[in-house]
Amino acid sequence: MTTNHTTDGDSAYGASADGGSAAATPDASAAVPPNVDPYHLDPADVLEPPTTFAGKLKYLGPGLVISAAVIGSGELITTTALGAKAGFVLLWLVIISTAVKVWVQLEIAQWTILSGKPALEGYGHVGPRLIGRAGWINLLWILMDFAKVLQRGGIIGGAVAALSIMLPVFGEPLSTPSLVFWTVVSLAVVISLLVTNKYSIVEKFSVAAVIIFTVSTVGLALSLPFTDFAYTSADVMTGLTFAIPAGTLGFAVAMFGITGVGADEMTTYTYWCLEKGYARYTGPNDGSAERARRAHGWISVMRTDVLVSWIVSTMCTMSFYVIGAAILHPQNLAPEGNEMITTLSSMYSSVMGETGHWIFLIGAFAVLFSTFIASSASVPRLWANTVSILGAFDWTNLRTRTRIIRVLTVVFPVIWAMSYLIIQSPVVMVQIGGVASGVFLVAVVIAVWYLRTREVPAEFKSNNFFTVMLVFASLAIGLLGIYSIFETFGIEIGA
Repeated sequence: MTTNHTTDGDSAYGASADGGSAAATPDASAAVPPNVDPYHLDPADVLEPPTTFAGKLKYLGPGLVISAAVIGSGELITTTALGAKAGFVLLWLVIISTAVKVWVQLEIAQWTILSGKPALEGYGHVGPRLIGRAGWINLLWILMDFAKVLQRGGIIGGAVAALSIMLPVFGEPLSTPSLVFWTVVSLAVVISLLVTNKYSIVEKFSVAAVIIFTVSTVGLALSLPFTDFAYTSADVMTGLTFAIPAGTLGFAVAMFGITGVGADEMTTYTYWCLEKGYARYTGPNDGSAERARRAHGWISVMRTDVLVSWIVSTMCTMSFYVIGAAILHPQNLAPEGNEMITTLSSMYSSVMGETGHWIFLIGAFAVLFSTFIASSASVPRLWANTVSILGAFDWTNLRTRTRIIRVLTVVFPVIWAMSYLIIQSPVVMVQIGGVASGVFLVAVVIAVWYLRTREVPAEFKSNNFFTVMLVFASLAIGLLGIYSIFETFGIEIGA
């Protein structure tokens, strides 16, 4: 049975937890009420997948939400800083580092569409189980997320700093009254937007942010040749020679670990795939050939979604790197944290006038605020799922799940914002978060191979090209994890 659906993937999740009607009303031809739970597979929800590229574009969204999350402080601040330190020489690694991890993301998302379960549920299948249904990878995720509390506070701080520079309101730009005011306003806006738990809201704001920061960031990078910070085609070609000069190995490893989709974004992506409807439209596994055909179709839509988001993320990351290499590297400048925002904005104003200053600040705010929104929407879902896996409540209970997510949607952003206002230079915790992310990424790879081997039918892993790329990605991520562990214990590899 096939019913018609809207393509925003929003089944009023949260809004109808107490039995209300769904926000996305089906067509008159629909024979049954819409399924209000995006994590429940109902045969009545099956939908034929689009077969054309244009048709697939109508169902994109989860990847752009991840792009909005990924291109945050890591890309804006850290990637720019790496460009400032290394120059153009490691530009090639931006492409490699963003492309390698995509294959792991594709594999875990395919398992989600086939099983109808989010990634954290799959991680619990990798034994031994320690608490409830939680395995060691689930507990590692908990440790990683604790380590990232101040990192998320820094993201809020960056967005607030951009607002304070543009509109100080109280006191001078970046003064305490101004920062506190914009922190409160940002919290109020984000919480009021997300407390309903509607996926469509997250997607719409993410798409808008992606458009803004893509246009502004790529536009600024392409405009540099017409300024005093011009770079040439020879500079770009130097950065595409696949070389790692002496003294830049540490930068190279850091770039590979930071840029592109991280382990937490891969995990989050599976939740957005479910809320968009890819698994619901595929339907529960009844063993039929029709269901397998639909699964192939919606997996193809997911792959298109990942491809588009990868292109966006790569373009923006390359632009940030070029900005750092062209502007900061020649002057031996490598500002850290929010100083990157003020330094670059002042440089652009001196070269491009007031217009360049505002374009950069608007783009920087869009980058950071989109990450704030994406984190505020995703982390409560992941924690609610984790609590259920630990045995605290039944994840399939829509009403209980929704209420827990709503509470966490209010609590977590406040905690992150307080961490920014109290500790405005969380360098150590950011480093811990980076190491934890690197180790967790290795764990995700282990989970992917476990689930692929035991729970994915052979017909969905018969593509040799995808298998080879997954092997390559796994080896690269494994080496990164080993390097990160050695670095943690003070064992240096290379200069």
